[in-house]
Amino acid sequence: MLEKLSIRNIVLIDQLDLSFEQGLCVLTGETGAGKSILLDSLALALGARADAALIRSGHTSGSVSAEFNLAPSHPVFSLLEDLEIDPGEALVLRRNVGQDGRSKASINDQPISAGLLRRIGDAVVEIHGQNAERGLLDANGHRGLLDQYGQLQVEGLQIADLYSNMQTANENLATAIREIENARIDEEYLQHVVQELSDLAPEEGEEDALALERSHLMHAEKIAEALRDAEKSLTEHGGIDNKIRSATRAIERVLDKAPEKLDPVLQSLEKAAMEMAEAQNVINMVGMDLNMDPAGLEAVEERLFALRAAARKHKCAVEALPGLLDQFKAKLKAVEESDVALQKLRQNAKDAKDAFVLKADDLSERRNAAAAKMDKAVKKELGPLKLGNAQFITKVTDLDESHWNFAGSNKVEFLISTNPGSAAGSLIKIASGGELSRIMLALKVVLAKSGSAPTLVFDEVDRGVGGATADAVGERLRRLSGQLQVLVVTHSPQVAASGEAHWNIQKADNGKGTTTSVVRLSSDQRQEEIARMLSGATITNEARAAAQSLIQG
Repeated sequence: MLEKLSIRNIVLIDQLDLSFEQGLCVLTGETGAGKSILLDSLALALGARADAALIRSGHTSGSVSAEFNLAPSHPVFSLLEDLEIDPGEALVLRRNVGQDGRSKASINDQPISAGLLRRIGDAVVEIHGQNAERGLLDANGHRGLLDQYGQLQVEGLQIADLYSNMQTANENLATAIREIENARIDEEYLQHVVQELSDLAPEEGEEDALALERSHLMHAEKIAEALRDAEKSLTEHGGIDNKIRSATRAIERVLDKAPEKLDPVLQSLEKAAMEMAEAQNVINMVGMDLNMDPAGLEAVEERLFALRAAARKHKCAVEALPGLLDQFKAKLKAVEESDVALQKLRQNAKDAKDAFVLKADDLSERRNAAAAKMDKAVKKELGPLKLGNAQFITKVTDLDESHWNFAGSNKVEFLISTNPGSAAGSLIKIASGGELSRIMLALKVVLAKSGSAPTLVFDEVDRGVGGATADAVGERLRRLSGQLQVLVVTHSPQVAASGEAHWNIQKADNGKGTTTSVVRLSSDQRQEEIARMLSGATITNEARAAAQSLIQG
């Protein structure tokens, strides 16, 4: 419940700190005293739109904080846990507004967005302003209220998941059909390309190998000539080998004179002779392996040019051709096997639809059952509110398949007939403003146990009614307060007398400007306030007696 509300520099409010209680809390005051400002301030702390016009004249900023004491099981704590926000001992929502209209929001002094603040605020307080009943005119919200009453939230989440699955399955099928249709248009082309590349049979690294071989073949004559010149240099005029042998014999003749110095010379000469012999062998082997066949060069160039032509045709590198062939084969295979793939996707779509329809039909039955039960409950509440002749009807209609959505296959609309024998119609066409207020109150009484917000705020829900009807409104608000905290701003003495705690909203000029204040009334003060509401400016003893009678019930 809402325990504390602190307001600083908001319109006519300079500084205000209020503590509230469980049960029915009544706020009264003369017209223009500042009741709307109080509710606007609370709405600001709950995430309503910020506006620089809210700041009290002469100040640069304004702020509102609302402190709540919630049951540990309240769903808001799961949300705070997901957001890694410490819930603390009490939940404190705070909003600061600057002169530029920008605001800062926080939960337990941890900065958050205004959107998140509004989400949290909606979960802890429902404010029903003077035009809030107009929300009843929007049929888009009726299904949610019915599901709330029937406690069908879990089923609602399930049907949303099934609808999402059905959409995904249908989208996958549609995408596959488009792709396969496009592929089938190009099937002949795919077959041609696969055959062409398969005949070419490109291999990885083949271009580099062919280019190198082509280079060798193109320069084979020059290479052969160079090899001949090298061999000639090694063999003419007796050859280097003869010279090395002559040098060896010369050293051997004087070897015994200085063996320790000449042995290395002989070893070097012997090594040179072996290297020369090896060089001659290599020259001969290379010469023998050298391909001088012009037809070989032609074959290599033909292969190389064919690979490069295919790469140009498909706008890729030669080295990418093997992978490209695999891709075209895969596309052709997909086309050839498309019937099997489509059949599987069609079955997936059918299974997803069947699952949705099964759950939607079950949810539809539950909604119809909940609608019948809710209509009876609302009818029971309307009688004492002087709408006994009214017939409240929750119409559950099956939607055409093209209009199925995340909420299922139903449209839900609240209808009303206020006179016997008249046809039921939409609320906007049948009910007056005062009737809408009482219908909303009846619905709130019926829905009280199924909502998540532990605090309800009503702003003049009793307007336009008096006497026994006002008594009935007060009784229902009192009954609501047995399950929830209810704050009500009222001009009705009957409703005010039903309260368990009473605050009076006053406006006065303190010499520095007009200021709104809120005073908690004692028992005697409460009787005097209700007497004023009964009699007007002059409070008579009869009015005081009537006020006491109302309070005592």
